[in-house]
Parts: sequence; structure tokens; C-alpha cells
Amino acid sequence: MSSPQSQLDAAQFLENLRDLRYREVMMVAATLAVVTGSIVFFPGVDNITKGVQSNVSVGLLGLFVVVAIVAGAVKGMIGFGYALITTPIFASVIDPTLAVVVLAIPPWMINMFQIGETDTGFGFIREEWVLLGLAIIGSILGVFFLAQFQTGPIVPFLIGLIIFGYVGFQVVQNFVTIEEAHHPIGLSIAGFFEGFLLAAANLGPLLPAYFHTFERDIERYIGGLSMVLGTIFTVRILQMVFFTDLMTTYRLWLGSIIAVVTIVGLLLGTYLRRLEIDEERFNWFVIGLLFLISLNIFRNTIPALFL
Repeated sequence: MSSPQSQLDAAQFLENLRDLRYREVMMVAATLAVVTGSIVFFPGVDNITKGVQSNVSVGLLGLFVVVAIVAGAVKGMIGFGYALITTPIFASVIDPTLAVVVLAIPPWMINMFQIGETDTGFGFIREEWVLLGLAIIGSILGVFFLAQFQTGPIVPFLIGLIIFGYVGFQVVQNFVTIEEAHHPIGLSIAGFFEGFLLAAANLGPLLPAYFHTFERDIERYIGGLSMVLGTIFTVRILQMVFFTDLMTTYRLWLGSIIAVVTIVGLLLGTYLRRLEIDEERFNWFVIGLLFLISLNIFRNTIPALFL
């Protein structure tokens, strides 16, 4: 569970960037995109909280920043978890639909960054084009669902059940893994529902759970997830901007700002991942995180559904 690139060589990074190497260009382009969005779409000092809701203070936005940094570190370490951490917390304070829309921007940046950082490219697309195609279809349907209906607590609750069930399965089976197994139909189905759930509720545990069971190469695990998730979020954002009224300029700005501060956590998590990590500890960390996420989802959805 270690990577040969355990040290950051800034001089080599800049040299590769000047040579337009794929890896460095992708990482810088993803970062510059959200930095540019945070500047271009700035609504003015008097309107910083106007587009959220009246009872959201600057202090609460500061708490959002802390949550985003922590979630970014988790994503950098294990390849997923950003939306699963941030969405339930944000949606418990602001309008859930607003949270789903705004939180499309930071995961897009993170996943595009990690596509470059793991050097995942056209080779993965050639191998898994069916997975990517069905994930895009699921994402398109999910955005239309979000635009037409209020997701309410039922979708997050069902996702919480899926996460909780997966945690129980892995603990009972003592972290079962199937080395180098490849099931195109199962993987593609997981990709379709991943796209739909991410678009409709910004919560998508199915594909990470599938990869965690069947894909044990940590760089391919994270790079493959980032390629699929980056594709889904790209389609989501374009669809919300051009075909719905969900993505306003204020929401683009707020999402970009959250993405900019998330970079701090992402870099920290990436550094920690490049250190030598014991596989058993990694498994327990993933499962423990998913368990806490499921409990937080239940905390926010059970009272609304059953009490």
C-alpha cells in the first residue's frame, strides 16, 4: 500500500509542467479552474452569504471551510469520501438541493486533480468505456431527477443503508477481497447507479465499495475512481449550467471557493497516502469512515422520516 513517489520534488514538478507533461498539467489545470471561478464569479462583499440563506453567518461558512479541508484530506488518502462527508453536514444547515448543486464543484476539482496525480488517462478509458458510458447516462438522469423533484431524506437514507450494509459485510467477512477480479457487468451497473446517486443526492458509495472489494492496486483504485467521478461531475456541472436553472453564478462562486480551500486538505491527504500504509490499517480506516458516515446520514434522515 505504498507509492514510489513518497517525496514531493517541486523543481521536478515545475520542469515537467514547463514540458507540458500530462500529470502536472492536469493537476495545475484543475486547481486554476476553481481559483479562476472564485475570482470571476465573486458576488461582492455585501453578497457573500446572500445566495445561501438569511440565517447562514460568516462563521458558519467558516465551519464549512474546515469540513471541506478535512474531507479533502480523506479524499486524498483513500480516493473517495469527500461528498459523503460534506453533503450530509452541509445539507443539515442549508437547503439540501443547494448543497447538492454547490458541492458538485469541489469534487470535480479533486477528481480531475487526482486523475493527473495518479497518471490515469486514456488507457483506463479504453478498458472501461462501458463503465464510463453508463455512469454518464446515470448522471444525466440524476440531474433531471434533481431538477424536477426534491430529493428529501429518503434517498440519503437508502444510501446510508447501503453503506451500513457494506460495512457489516466487510467486517463479518474479515475484509474479503478478490484479487484482480473483473466483472464488467457488475462494474458497469455500479457505475450507472453511482452516476445517478451522485447527481440526485451527491452521495455515491456504490462504486467505491465495488473498487474496494475488487481492485487492490491503490493507484489504479484511486485513479479509476477519479476518472469515473470526474466524468460524472463534469457532465453534471455542464448539464446544470446549460440545461437547468440549478447552477447560478453565485453557486459557481461558492462551489469554487470551497474547492480552493479543499486543496489544502487534498495535498495533505495525498502526502499521507504516499507514505507506507499497512493494508489492514487502511481497510479499517475505510470501513470506520464509512460507518461514521452512515451514522451521520441516519442522524439527519431518520427523524425526518420516522419521528
